[in-house]
Amino acid sequence: MTDQTADPIVPDETPPPSRRLSGRAKAILLVLLLVAIVGGIAWFLNYQNVGRFMESTDDARIEADMVTVSPRVSGYVAQVLVRENQDVAAGQPLVRIDRRTIDAQAAQADAQIAVATAQADAARAQLNEQSAAIAQAQAQLASARAKAAHDAAEVARYRPLAESGAETRQQLATLELAARQSADQVRAQAAALVIQQRRVASVRSQIAQGTAQQQAARAQRTAASVDEDATLLTAAVAGRIGDRTVTPGQYAQAGSRLMSIVPLNALYVTANFKETQLALMRPGQPVRIEVDALDGVELRGRIESLSPGTGAQFSILPPQNATGNFTKITQRVPVRVAIQATPAARRLLVPGLSVTVTVDTRSANGDLERIREQQSAAVAK
Repeated sequence: MTDQTADPIVPDETPPPSRRLSGRAKAILLVLLLVAIVGGIAWFLNYQNVGRFMESTDDARIEADMVTVSPRVSGYVAQVLVRENQDVAAGQPLVRIDRRTIDAQAAQADAQIAVATAQADAARAQLNEQSAAIAQAQAQLASARAKAAHDAAEVARYRPLAESGAETRQQLATLELAARQSADQVRAQAAALVIQQRRVASVRSQIAQGTAQQQAARAQRTAASVDEDATLLTAAVAGRIGDRTVTPGQYAQAGSRLMSIVPLNALYVTANFKETQLALMRPGQPVRIEVDALDGVELRGRIESLSPGTGAQFSILPPQNATGNFTKITQRVPVRVAIQATPAARRLLVPGLSVTVTVDTRSANGDLERIREQQSAAVAK
């Protein structure tokens, strides 16, 4: 029998010939390697000289010190003179409140001024009359004193004659009676003069009262004039009207918010940086601002100021860490940044837009080293 078993197939284990890189490929790889090395060195140098001094945060927004428009006096709104989102100039009329009630108060104050003036004038006229009455009483007192002196002299002259019998006792008694009556008349006229003089103080108090009433009425008139002027609400600053809630016919309470004015020419950025980013931040340092709403538009700015406390310290309920469950959280400090932009760019900015802020802190390079040296020297002492 013939053996039909086939020989097993042995795979070819000969390795394929290796492909060597061409000289051109080697040159390209070498160039790429050199470019990568040079790029890495350039990045490292740039980071050491520039990059490590750039502090950035996206926890930042555009803000403005908005002005709330509120009336000083209560009343019904007669006119609303501006529209929502309208640009206004400083001093431009915004809202007019019905002033008829205030006009009536002003008229009442004018009437009170007139009444007080009339009372004061009447008291002054009475004072002039009183001066004449005092002069009359003084004259009557002088006359009474002269008559009393004459009668006393007659009594003194007749008394020796009556004692010697040259004149009758009856005549002496008559003269003595007349002298006593003259003395009584002097006392009466003196009392009348005192009464007239005391009336002067009463009249002067009436003048003072009338003058005080005049001043009070004038003060009320001044207050009414101020309220009359306050019925016309004007823009305190130039800006754009926002969140207008007032309508004609509405009753506006004093102090209630009717609308807001956003000063678009005074926008700024509030950037909340981590406390670990603040060591080299100083007012005046340049800032790069990227606005999310303006893709590709980069604005410039400068640090105006740093907050005197973290945001948590100025919250309604500041954290109290002495409770036994303290967890350290990196705090953030608000930094105010002034925007340096063209008018065309400013017209596109509104408060509330999100931005990314990058601060160049190179101007403070070396400050930490100097602080460490000074602190070490202070401790060594």
